Amino acid sequence: MNTISFTIEKTDIPTIIKFESNAVLTRGTHEFNSVDEASASPLTQQLFEFPFVRKVMISANFIAIESIDNFDWSSVQEDVKDFIVNFINEDLKESQQQVMYKNNVLEIYMESTPNPNTMKFATNRLLAINGATFESVNEAKNTSLLAEALFGFEFVNEVFISENYVSVTKNDTVNWEEIQSELRTFIKKFIESGQEIIKENLSNQSSAEIHNYENLDDTSKQVIAILEKYVKPAVASDGGNIVFHSYDTDSKQVSVILQGACNGCPSSTVTLKNGIENMLKQMIPNKIESVKAING
Repeated sequence: MNTISFTIEKTDIPTIIKFESNAVLTRGTHEFNSVDEASASPLTQQLFEFPFVRKVMISANFIAIESIDNFDWSSVQEDVKDFIVNFINEDLKESQQQVMYKNNVLEIYMESTPNPNTMKFATNRLLAINGATFESVNEAKNTSLLAEALFGFEFVNEVFISENYVSVTKNDTVNWEEIQSELRTFIKKFIESGQEIIKENLSNQSSAEIHNYENLDDTSKQVIAILEKYVKPAVASDGGNIVFHSYDTDSKQVSVILQGACNGCPSSTVTLKNGIENMLKQMIPNKIESVKAING
């Protein structure tokens, strides 16, 4: 059997680095948040021995590792790659190919969101490194097979795919009670089929998540850091996402993009003004005057 090799790939998130393989590692995509969750994956257990590792994500042909905040990957990425290569190639017997992941039961559970037209379908699997919003079947084509398939339902207006959940926004022709079980079953079967959820090299390209970070001004960097640490976890729990778009130094206005349940949510304006805007004003004094959602 040929030796499995890896290449190092940076991601749009500084704390996450990918090790891409020349072979299929496992079926589906799986996420481990602690060594206790990794009891079925010896390799993941070993990776958690590194003190800087916060999360491990394993997909068909890559391993993504999230580090603790403010960690410099450049100093250790080659060592981690060598460790992975040595671990996997130590024994390539068929029985050893299960070191990546021993299959567990896929779970899908539904959560309502502040947006009455949006339902969150959360899962215990990693679906995407970068989230992406799709507002039509044409946007989903060649980018996300799952989103494209969901637009086959006439009542679907928008699909947002994040790390471990899918938010579906419906139109007013149906009630959630009529369709939520059908959607849950459909999403579960699609993930279990092992089909690609979203193309990683295309995800979120149109949603302004990608910036040349080093060329941004200091205020923009501060805004991004605050959104990532304090705001994103909160809106993610409600089935949405918020991404930095731009900062105008003259007007001191921050522009953001709302995704998923946040886009079009009746309470999003209140959240922007009373929550995010006030937080940025307090944490970055004299630099922020207002926050505006350019798509809602």
